[in-house]
Amino acid sequence: MDKLLITGGQRLSGDIIISGAKNAALPILCAGLLTADNVHLSNVPQLQDVTTMLKLLRQMGLRAEQEGNHVTLNGAGIDKLEAPYDMVKTMRASILVLGPLLARLGEAKVSLPGGFAIGSRPVDQSIKGLQAIGAAFTIE
Repeated sequence: MDKLLITGGQRLSGDIIISGAKNAALPILCAGLLTADNVHLSNVPQLQDVTTMLKLLRQMGLRAEQEGNHVTLNGAGIDKLEAPYDMVKTMRASILVLGPLLARLGEAKVSLPGGFAIGSRPVDQSIKGLQAIGAAFTIE
């Protein structure tokens, strides 16, 4: 049996910086759709999916300013209840705008996200969750 044998005897100490997690940052960014107030976020990872999500949110009227790993959101100008397919197809996480748009505007039109390189990744759980709290859906 393989094993790691660690010898030492010296206490570890020091500091490390933990980077933000993409899968936590994306839904938090979408939550900016819920309010007209400023939302200040820090430790947002600088990744392509975050850039894509910010671009999608900006298309809906959300003001988003990014400096390094700090992002400031303001939803006072939300004027679109639609997440178009040309943006949604590039990132499955785009479905995360559905709930906040529905909560804020009472309706939403979000294209179903595209496929995934290793197979299908359905969004049925997102839809079931929103239906459980009274949302009605039409899939075209």
